[in-house]
Amino acid sequence: MNRVTFFVCVLVILAKTGIAQISSDIDVWYPVYPILQKKSHTPVAQINIQSPAKGLRLNEVIVRIEHLKENSIDSVQVFYSGQDSVFSTQQRLATATAQNQTHLKNRITLKKGSNYLWVSLWPSEKLSPTDRLKVYVETVVIDGKKHSLPTKDVPLLRAGIALRQHGEDNVDTYRIPGLVTTPQGTLIAVYDVRYNSSVDLQEDIDIGMSRSTDGGETWEPMRIIMDQGEWGGLSEKANGVGDPAILIDPTTNTIWVAGLWTHGYPGQRAWDTAGPGLTPEETGQFLLVKSEDNGLTWSEPINITQQIKDPSWTLLLQGPGRGTTTSDGTLVFPAQYKDAEGMPYATVIYSTDQGQNWQIGQGAKSNTTEAQVVALKDNSWMLNMRDNRGGSRSVYVTSDRGHSWTSHPTSRQALIEPICMASLIVHQRDGKRYLVFSNPNATDQRHRMTIQVSEDEGMSWPESYHLLLDEWVSRGYSSLTSINEDTLGILYESSQADLVFQKIGWNELLKSQ
Repeated sequence: MNRVTFFVCVLVILAKTGIAQISSDIDVWYPVYPILQKKSHTPVAQINIQSPAKGLRLNEVIVRIEHLKENSIDSVQVFYSGQDSVFSTQQRLATATAQNQTHLKNRITLKKGSNYLWVSLWPSEKLSPTDRLKVYVETVVIDGKKHSLPTKDVPLLRAGIALRQHGEDNVDTYRIPGLVTTPQGTLIAVYDVRYNSSVDLQEDIDIGMSRSTDGGETWEPMRIIMDQGEWGGLSEKANGVGDPAILIDPTTNTIWVAGLWTHGYPGQRAWDTAGPGLTPEETGQFLLVKSEDNGLTWSEPINITQQIKDPSWTLLLQGPGRGTTTSDGTLVFPAQYKDAEGMPYATVIYSTDQGQNWQIGQGAKSNTTEAQVVALKDNSWMLNMRDNRGGSRSVYVTSDRGHSWTSHPTSRQALIEPICMASLIVHQRDGKRYLVFSNPNATDQRHRMTIQVSEDEGMSWPESYHLLLDEWVSRGYSSLTSINEDTLGILYESSQADLVFQKIGWNELLKSQ
């Protein structure tokens, strides 16, 4: 939390005693949120004026914006939420054109006790994901008296794009991001399109795709690439497909996307109701689609369930998030299954013949699910897993394509989590390898979306290489990609929009700016 408390003296006219000098204080909180193109309100400062009596008049709030680019922010607004500390746009006090120093004049009588105000930005479509802003409350004017506020420790705010928002295109909720960069430099984002509500399968869910050919500055309209429609005499609500994972085969320039198709059980959670067997009527189906033209067109679904699922298992599905291709051309997706007793295990599926045939590894550890996989320098594979015991990630490695696993020294120690999906990739720069990880960096709830970097193949994750993107509560899933040597991209479930895309400079991440 970034808070500045400043004690001010104000003059209050008391009806019976005349003029008295009363002590008051102003508390300013600067939350770390992304400033989002395509989103009309981004709160950047919460002001709490503790008024000792009724009758004080707030006249003006003066806001300073550093690093403001021309036409990137349309306006600055101040909202009043009374004694409620939660951001609300119901009572707007003032709006002004964004300038380096923006004056927001108003006339509101403060209540005794807490009075919460919020400074909010309205970004324009010219805001770039590479923009950085520092926004702070410079002065508050109460009863004509100016009170200058200290500005120490004001955070640098990173711009982004609200790639998918609640209600956009008549879709209730977008979830479960996956993100890759093709050899041509195109960004491909995949995600759940949850038409009716935010609930998991089983529901009317398709897998959507967004595409950017300019490094994430702009994005083409959403397209649906996996939709099972009506099947088996049941509606789309009973034939959802979701939880995507995506990978790139750089040898053939093929993009692969995996999805889970569930048939039946409308209104019930497929995770709990799917059963043993191999057919759609019995259990979930592991589907693949592929694109061989940089994401312009996509194949019909390819069902590989019978290749990789043990009939006794009650469910098998992918990551979600993203997979990887190893140096010898092996395609690898993280996966998860529930055995005959219903115990979940994280594992991998892989193909050594460019996706013609697929095999599956053994379960790495009981009671683990959503995982990410990378190849280490020694060609072993690291599986970084959601551990349903809570508190921290489990990390295992394999040297035989998942047929046996060994606990990594950092397992259940280095990377904390609130039981959530995470992302893990290899980033290469100047001939050096780094591991990059993102998740809600907390144990109590899904908040504090953070990127971390390891220089030693995941043996340590120094706090000096932690970058906080969004400190508030969200659904918490994320997916990372290397846009180029100097830039990372991340697509994540934010507190400010269903899916947010941001670009992070490598030097910024390593705190060398």
